[in-house]
Amino acid sequence: MKNKLVLLLLAFFSLSAFKTDRVITVFMIGDSTMANKTIEGGNLERGWGHVLAGFFSEDIRVDNHAQNGRSSKSFIDEGRWEKVISQVKKGDYVFIQFGHNDEKPDSARHTDPGTTFDANLRRFVNETRAKGGIPVLFNSIVRRNFIRPQDKDMNNDARKEPGKEPAAVEGNTLFDTHGAYLDSPRRVAKELGVAFVDMNKITHDLVESMGPVESKKLYMWVAPNTCPIAPKGREDNTHLNIYGARKIAGLTVDAIAKEVPGLAKYVRHYDYVVAKDGSGDFFTIQEVINAVPDFRKAARTTILVRKGVYKEKLVIPASKINVSLIGQEGAVISYDDYASKKNVFGEEKSTSGSASCYIYASDFYAENITFENTSGPVGQAVAAFVDGDRVMFRNCRFLGFQDTLYTYGKDSRQYYEDCYIEGTVDFIFGWSTAVFNRCTINSKGDGYIAAPSTDMGKPYGYLFYDCKLTADKGVNKVYLARPWRPYAQAVYIRCEMGKHISPEGWNNWDKKEAERNSFFAEYQSKGEGASNETRVSYSHQLTSLKDYDIEKVLEGQDNWNPVKNGADKIVTVVR
Repeated sequence: MKNKLVLLLLAFFSLSAFKTDRVITVFMIGDSTMANKTIEGGNLERGWGHVLAGFFSEDIRVDNHAQNGRSSKSFIDEGRWEKVISQVKKGDYVFIQFGHNDEKPDSARHTDPGTTFDANLRRFVNETRAKGGIPVLFNSIVRRNFIRPQDKDMNNDARKEPGKEPAAVEGNTLFDTHGAYLDSPRRVAKELGVAFVDMNKITHDLVESMGPVESKKLYMWVAPNTCPIAPKGREDNTHLNIYGARKIAGLTVDAIAKEVPGLAKYVRHYDYVVAKDGSGDFFTIQEVINAVPDFRKAARTTILVRKGVYKEKLVIPASKINVSLIGQEGAVISYDDYASKKNVFGEEKSTSGSASCYIYASDFYAENITFENTSGPVGQAVAAFVDGDRVMFRNCRFLGFQDTLYTYGKDSRQYYEDCYIEGTVDFIFGWSTAVFNRCTINSKGDGYIAAPSTDMGKPYGYLFYDCKLTADKGVNKVYLARPWRPYAQAVYIRCEMGKHISPEGWNNWDKKEAERNSFFAEYQSKGEGASNETRVSYSHQLTSLKDYDIEKVLEGQDNWNPVKNGADKIVTVVR
């Protein structure tokens, strides 16, 4: 009996482990051209590995151990390889790129192609395979060198200040400086049957095609008095800046997808990446929004927001149309304004002035983003103020207390799918036509979920489809809606309602005329809070959904249909 119990437990844990999707780790080992860089002092330098995570889905975790100045020899001698290989698990990848510093003459770093350099590469490959990992070999990126190098200059990675040396005349031909060190990774890859990415060719083709002038935009060519970390300026033909790292990582990830098919399905391309750790194009979301071309109609601008709390009062103006904001898990837009808080002139900011995020642009799309107002229960405090037309949110969260989500635009159509919205009083409010599909609506206190102010003559206001109405512990009296304006409309369709929903269901906000002009209705409500018999007399129980298809509600004059084609037309991040 005891042995049978042990077997059952082993089977249970085995199955549990099997069902858990493990994130794949890509370990990176190499030199400064691959390494993560400090972002202090306004440093603009980046290794291509620093920005690589922005080109993969969250199924891939990039763990970059590349280090400035290291060769394959010094990386081993300093114990860095031992630290990496101890963490590698079955199915993980190890990206290996050395050469720049193996070329150096000093004994601490120097190796020879064909012998010691190849031997170190073999060690990385064989020990990775022994752990069940998958090695990938890369050769070195090019130095930007449009002058035929003298022998003594072949391996020169010196950074110099502008004007320190006589300016040499550059031609249009890019000259190699790595020699046989480029052949070793290719040779070892062929010998051991390992994937090989020819980064030297990728970067050579890019740099030479840009020419001697434009290619400076890829490297750390910094004008004096433009960067705090290099006040006197810098002319560096080896190390990449933010633009160069992102450009080269984008080309490299496509080559990786080709040479390593197992990683291809995880590759993503975004127009911009915003990241607090320096792994993107920008540090703040406002910066990236400002960079979006005004009224870009030919294509959508796709933006990845990497994990982090972005405390900024974000404004997406009407000119920034066709923007897709895609968040990684833990991407939060946060601020702490509230209506009675004073502005710089000592005036109250008002409800409209309290928002953490303002969305005026049409055809805006957000996914996996949290919009929050952290000011707490201090009265009106908006998390998201949405004015644009044809606006769509998928798997987003809206966090606050009173007036969390302001659907502001009178002619705005908004679609929320699989979102979470929380608050206390009127925490979904405004003029817009808005559809909430499969959303969780959570009440943090007694109050009112919605306060629509639908204009007279508008065919629809708020529609909740298959939503789940939940509440915090101790909350026991919540109304489905009350009319902010006399022609308010709100309809709940097949929603599961917790016991916190008041038996009356609806509230007239002490406006008797609103009972005649507002339209409050339900269709097949379920759960402890569903109570057809006790609802207020001016509410309705629908017997059919004629004219209540989501497509019909949102179609307008342009037949907008976010349910049918929202994802494929709005989310275009894989190219």
